[in-house]
Order: sequence, then C-alpha cells, then structure tokens
Amino acid sequence: MLQSLWNYRRVFLIVLTPLLLLPLPVESECAFVLLLMATFWVTEVIPLSLTAMLPAALFPMFGIMKSSDVAKEYFKDFHLLLVGVTCLATSIEKWGLHRRIALRLVTMVGVNPALLMLGFMSGCAFLSMWVQNTSAVTMVMPIVEAVLQQILKASEGRGAGEHNPNLQLDESDGQVDNIEEDMRDQKHLDVPEETFTMQIQTATQPGTVQVAACQPAAPSRNKRDLRICKAMCISVAYSSNIGGISTLPGTSPNLIFSEYLNQIYPNCNCVNFGNWLLMCLPISVIMLLLTWIWLCWLFIGSDFRFLWRCGGEKTERDRAARRVIEEEYKSLGPMSPQEIFTGIVFLMMVLLWLTRSPGFIPGWASFFPGHSGFITDATVALLLGLLFFIAPAYGPSMKYETMISWTDFQTSMPWKVALLVGGGFALAEGTEVSGLSLWVAELLTPLGDLPVLATITVACIIVTMVTEVASNAATITIFLPILSPLAEAIHVNPLYVLIPTTLCTSFSFLLPVSNPPNAVVFAYGHIDILDMVKAGLGVNVIGVLATLLAVSTWGVPLFSLDTYPDWAPHLPGFNSTMP
Repeated sequence: MLQSLWNYRRVFLIVLTPLLLLPLPVESECAFVLLLMATFWVTEVIPLSLTAMLPAALFPMFGIMKSSDVAKEYFKDFHLLLVGVTCLATSIEKWGLHRRIALRLVTMVGVNPALLMLGFMSGCAFLSMWVQNTSAVTMVMPIVEAVLQQILKASEGRGAGEHNPNLQLDESDGQVDNIEEDMRDQKHLDVPEETFTMQIQTATQPGTVQVAACQPAAPSRNKRDLRICKAMCISVAYSSNIGGISTLPGTSPNLIFSEYLNQIYPNCNCVNFGNWLLMCLPISVIMLLLTWIWLCWLFIGSDFRFLWRCGGEKTERDRAARRVIEEEYKSLGPMSPQEIFTGIVFLMMVLLWLTRSPGFIPGWASFFPGHSGFITDATVALLLGLLFFIAPAYGPSMKYETMISWTDFQTSMPWKVALLVGGGFALAEGTEVSGLSLWVAELLTPLGDLPVLATITVACIIVTMVTEVASNAATITIFLPILSPLAEAIHVNPLYVLIPTTLCTSFSFLLPVSNPPNAVVFAYGHIDILDMVKAGLGVNVIGVLATLLAVSTWGVPLFSLDTYPDWAPHLPGFNSTMP
C-alpha cells in the first residue's frame, strides 16, 4: 500500500500544491502562479518546459494579462541569440574543431598529471565560453578518457605505452554498441536530449569488452592513479561551468539575465558582450586556477615543485600520456577547409560582439544613425549563423552540401531551454503588470539597514544552495523577479545584486544531479558522490568569494555600481545609498 502511494507521489504533489496555495489568489494571483511554478520547477513533478507554460494558461484566467500579451513573452531576442550561437556550436562539433582546440591546449602544458589536468580544464573552459556547458564536456571527455586509459595501462604494466586501437576517438574500428543511460532524474539545463549515450567498443579479443567508463574499484590500480582519474573527471565538469560564466551566451543563466534586464529595465544599455567579458573573464581565470590548486591538493597532492622544474626524466605514465595525445593530434591531420571556415566565422562573431558597442568608444553600430539600440548581439549571431546553412561544405567538384543541415541544428538546439526561458520572461512580465514586484520591494525595505555587501552575500549563498537541487535556468528564473525588487527596495543599483547572483546560479558543483555536465562525468564511473561533494564544497566557496571580490572592485567602475541609475525606478521615500 505504502509503495503504491509512493509511486503516485508526483500526482499527489501536483494536486496538493495548488490546494495549499489557494488562499494566495485572494491577495495576489501572480504570487500564486510564481510559487506554483517554483515548486514544480524545484521538484520536477512535470517537465520543466511544461511548467514554463503555466503563465500562458493561468495569467489570462486570473485577469493578469491577455493571452496574446503572454504569448509575446515566449519568443524574445534571447531566442534569436540562442539560435545563432547553436549554429556555430553545431558546426564546431560536426567538423571536429573542438577536438583540435582541446588537444592543442593539452599538448602546450605537458603531461605531468597536474599540468595535464590544467590543460584539460583550460580547453573545456574555453569551449564552454561559446557552446553549451554539456556540449563542452561531451566534447572533451572522450579525449580525457583515452589519456586516462593509457595512464592506467602504463601503471598496470601490461604493454606500457603501447598504442591501443580501441581508444581511438574516431570510433572507426571495432563493433560499437550504444548504451543509453536514462538520466530523466537529472537537471536538464542545457541538454537537448533526454538521455546521454556512452560509447562502448568491443575489444579485439573474443569475449572481452573495452568500456569507456572504467570501474574505480579495480584492485590492480594503485590509489594515486585512481585519485588522478577522479581529479581529471571532476575538473572537466567544473571547468565547463567556470568557463561558461565568462560570456553572455556561455550559459543559460547569463542569457536569461540579459534578456530580463532588457525587459524590466528597457533603458538600461550598460550590459553588453564586451563589458561582461571584462567583468567575468577575470572571475573565471581566478576560479579556474584556484579550483585547479584545490583539486590537486585534494586528490593528487600538495607538491607543486614541478612548476619550476625544467626537463627531468619522464615516467612511463607520462610517456604513455604524451604518446596518446600526440597520436590523437596527428590523426587529425591538417586543418580542413570546413574547420578553417568555422574558425573564421567564430572569430568574426566574437570580434563583432566586442566592437558593436564597447562603451568607451563608439562601436560599429554607430554606423547606422537613427537606429540606436536596434542592433543587438542576437543580430550578429543570427546573420553569421545563417552562413552555415548557405556556405558549401565541399568544393564545386562534389555535390552541394551546406556546412550544417537543419537536422544537425535540431539535434543541438536546446528547445526545452527556449520554452523554459520564455516562461520565465512571461512570469517576470506578470509580476510587473500585477504590481507584485512593487509589493515585494515594499516588503523588503527593512533590509536597507544591513550593509549592502552582506545582503548580496546572503543572496549569493541562497542561490548557490538552491541551484544544487534545481536546474540553473529554473533557479535564475525564480530569483530574478525577487532580487530586482530587493535592489530597488534598498535603493541600490540592481546590477549590484543581479550580476553576482546570476553568476552564482552556475555554481552547481556538489551533486551529479546538480547539472548535466556533472551527470555526464559521473557516468564514466571514476568518481562517486562523496568525491564530488568534497570537491564541490571548496569550489562553491571559491566561486562565491571570487564573485564578491569582482563586484566590489573592478565591477564598480565597469557598471557604475556605486550609484543608483536613472533607468531604475525611483520609489518614493528613499534616499540614495552607496554600496
């Protein structure tokens, strides 16, 4: 009986939550919708994207907004930017440019386990600045796994350093079986599919199977090698989140924040690709280095004398790792025309983003007088993204085929995220129209007596805790309509509150279910939950401290955080408060 009730726990939660919240519509119908969506998003009793559709059904019923007005909120400038960036990411992955970038960065740092880990972290962080975090991890992890297998093989002494054809990243030899790991309980933030697929190759010997996810409990492997495996895998998952915060299109919370800002504060033109990069790239670099040191100390050891050693005799493990990396890089051959074209478009996109409206000098957008604010980063991303559907992939001697097809694009496009974000925009507009945001601002007025930095620290800690159990996109969508009235209530620049909390939304490091990159890495079998919890606690502390340092130092002149801006509403009865 109890088991039957437990099996229907989701149904009970779906029915009981609205009943428990019924008294709220008498006071605020919008608060009812907000709390209902927050509960469904955190518990995931129904898919996140379907929960995001609730404003389209409930706002017209409660008389908050017309159905036609709600529908407009579900497709914004954010979605056009997402489409353009996804076109670029699809081409990068289809033509293998990601593998070349990652291997090149790894070969530059050397094969010492700690330096090798830094190389993989740098490669994954760089990729995640431009593609989805989950995509960056799935691009880098096969390379990491091949290197780890060679390291373990060398340590076990079975033909140390010999090339193993079953570890080829091209997966062209051997029989390939696809095992789909059902990840429906994971938090699907940036994942366009419901399942993760792990590649398993059949070895050349009959009856043996070479699995891409080795088992950490193998008795023939010493503890140091197992710790190296743990450190490498965890570092890749963490670096994808760390790199993603550097750019506006790097992760969903950044894009949601940018579009929310345009929607709620239409006169705010102070956040663009350039100054966001200036603000957050140093945070990423600081976090990446400190996370690397933390993981080295936690798993590999605290001896960092190798940093100033030159030369020296290499161990068999180092030679094996160097060999597999060099062979994989050589197997790529020279850059193909498709990679060159993708690289050129990528550089053009970044350059046009940086120079559109840098702030300290007029950008190229000023060449269109009378159209100030018409051109956005989404315009650039969409125009250049369309090139991939027009440019031929091969020469005139072959059949005309574009760089990417619609099928390729559909596979990579995170439609669920697009719907979820649209629901968040509709919810934000509803809170403004219904007056809920003003009511929250008045309620939070007493917080103005606290030091501003203390208020922001508490907000960052709360967001960091919630994002461990809820998806990043859902977390930021829930908190933005709460935090912007908080900033207005204490008469502080809203960016001073919203920027650090947006960044902290990406700090979900504790659990495999915290975000898809953690789940992908966990599926390889090198780490357990306790390893991720121990490592994640330290990285969470590093991230929050680095973020608070940034917003209280170089972030102040970048965004004028020490003044209350003209584009924010001036509530009666407030005096200006300096952060």
